[in-house]
Amino acid sequence: METKRIGIIMNGVTGRMGTNQHLIRSIKAIRDQGGLRVNDDLTLMPDPILTGRNHDKLQALAARTGVTRFTTDVDAALANKDDTIFFDASGTLQRAGFIEKAVKAGKAIYCEKPTAVETSEALRLAKLCEDAGVKNGCVQDKLWLPGIRKFRTLRDQGFFGRILSVRGEFGYWVFTGEDGDQPAQRPSWNYRKEDGGGIIVDMLCHWRYVIDNLFGKVKAVSCLGATHLPKRLDERGKTYACTSDDACYATFECEGDVICQFNSSWTVRVRRDDLLTMQVDGTHGSAIVGLRKCWVQSIGTTPRPTWNPDIDQPIDFFGGWQEVPDATTYDNAFKIQWEEFLKHVAIDTPFPWTLREGAKGVQLAELGLQSWEQRKWLPVEALV
Repeated sequence: METKRIGIIMNGVTGRMGTNQHLIRSIKAIRDQGGLRVNDDLTLMPDPILTGRNHDKLQALAARTGVTRFTTDVDAALANKDDTIFFDASGTLQRAGFIEKAVKAGKAIYCEKPTAVETSEALRLAKLCEDAGVKNGCVQDKLWLPGIRKFRTLRDQGFFGRILSVRGEFGYWVFTGEDGDQPAQRPSWNYRKEDGGGIIVDMLCHWRYVIDNLFGKVKAVSCLGATHLPKRLDERGKTYACTSDDACYATFECEGDVICQFNSSWTVRVRRDDLLTMQVDGTHGSAIVGLRKCWVQSIGTTPRPTWNPDIDQPIDFFGGWQEVPDATTYDNAFKIQWEEFLKHVAIDTPFPWTLREGAKGVQLAELGLQSWEQRKWLPVEALV
């Protein structure tokens, strides 16, 4: 069996998501398992080089993860023809410049979402890759979460009949940093529009690929945003004004007459099964879909309640749901998509989650912001 090295420039991975999901739980995990076995004749071994602005952070992360290569000179890394993939997890507003350089260097491009904050820019970057003939991809990790995979299996088996509606609840309370024992658990740029922040830009990109792939193509959107908390403390303990939305309340009309409602908030306290739950109701059954778990109720086991507020509720509504058991061992969702991209680059297997697909998420986020500003429903047109 041949073991083929595949060099990856990993840019901007000193942040939380880049470190934990992409480096440690994806690339390092693939290396630790002995590489990615593609077939009986080939194993791919990723060889990362970490790039970024802060030498000390890069050095510490490299030492922590056993990576031997790191540099603050991105241009020099791009010049190395032995590294064929460029991955970017830097700030959204910096992404275009890095992608342009990487395309010019002939690298395959893989990057975090959103790819931009404007549809025109996201499409420009997609077309840049397409015209150059470089393979490209955008992170759409939630498609490989265990809870969603369980739901998709049941959907494909016809458990739900015709799907009618989806109610999604996402979020948690992000502390402002004003109380010493409760530091903020998200970076301050998330709450500054001028730095590419905002929950609409962040989460509607996710909801686009989730809805498109699970429930039906999005046809129209109505969205209301809010900045519930006007000030927070930054990483240096300095008060700053929040200029972007920290919550949004969106409704999507989809093909097949499916209606999806998604509430997204960094100012909500959780009393549900997970940080993301989706209730999916169909003619033959329903599901509660979480990140890792999925519960279902069939039409045959659906209770028959009647309205009577004068007595305690006699029905145990939680007891009527059945948890879907694990059917396999579920790997990390980011790692699974990374493995798909590595195979796409090395042996040309299909990879539909391109930058053009990522642009659809940017489009929905931009329309969500416009819907909020104009206070009206907006159609979601096909991208060209």
